Amino acid sequence: MQLILYQRDDCHLCDLALLELARAAVPDFVSVFIDEDPDLEQRFGVHVPVLLNVATKRELAWPFDADTVRHWLFAGA
Repeated sequence: MQLILYQRDDCHLCDLALLELARAAVPDFVSVFIDEDPDLEQRFGVHVPVLLNVATKRELAWPFDADTVRHWLFAGA
């Protein structure tokens, strides 16, 4: 399963999301910072962090906790 976490530099909510992903024992994911990408900035704006399952195109937007992440991962399997 390939996952991408879209986030911004100096984003307190993104830091909290990273903590929840660690608590949920999420498998490897790629962090993509949207700050320097006009297309991603237009797509997400201030609505980050967002976790994307690349295969299914399912997104999980903040706020989420470890239980929500685990359920989201399992439901998309």
